[in-house]
Amino acid sequence: MTGRLLGLLGGMSWESTAHYYAQINRRVRDARGGLHSAPLLLHSVDFAPLAELQRQGDWAQAAVLLGEAGRKLAQAGAGALLICSNTMHKVAAPVAERAGIPLLHIADPTIAALRAAKVGRVGLLGTRFTMEQAFYRERLQAAGLQVLLPTAAERDDIHRVIFDELCQGQVLPASRARYLDIIAALQAAGAEAVILGCTEIALLLDGCEAGLPLFDTTALHAQAAAAWLLQVEA
Repeated sequence: MTGRLLGLLGGMSWESTAHYYAQINRRVRDARGGLHSAPLLLHSVDFAPLAELQRQGDWAQAAVLLGEAGRKLAQAGAGALLICSNTMHKVAAPVAERAGIPLLHIADPTIAALRAAKVGRVGLLGTRFTMEQAFYRERLQAAGLQVLLPTAAERDDIHRVIFDELCQGQVLPASRARYLDIIAALQAAGAEAVILGCTEIALLLDGCEAGLPLFDTTALHAQAAAAWLLQVEA
């Protein structure tokens, strides 16, 4: 019997990657007991150059950088890949192709959880790229979900808080209140639940009563990662 080894592409930001690492390890420990932990390989990128490529719209170069990191994880023995970021799933396909191993897509366990909860209309919070570009919404819509977005001004505030505060370890009460107001507006527009479609947002809303079910993509992705690891190849 051969154990599995999972490669993590992290650092986008490292604040949320630390939560990925902890959550995957906790789930494996809870399943296997004792001193067990998750067999992981982590490539933590320098986020500043990638963030600049995002800003410039140079997704092709971003895909090359992440794909090369993924290829090195595969060469080191990883059997599958996890991108610890919602936004960088814009380049999920070319990253997986360059790495040469399967990629566990962040949207898929979220879709499964929404279906299990019988949610049809869902609000989406994330970076401006995730909310406004098609790559993420289309995957949700292809699964039969109706996706509601915040207003343009609200999207600006959501994006600013992610990059200027959460990615730099700042969790501010005023920003939490602003996010809760935005969620309330989505509820008034007909949302039945909200996707926390940026891996940092749960750091801000942890433990909050939001009025709607919150689907934390970081936690759901980590759960899927642990489930993959807990399978055993013959």
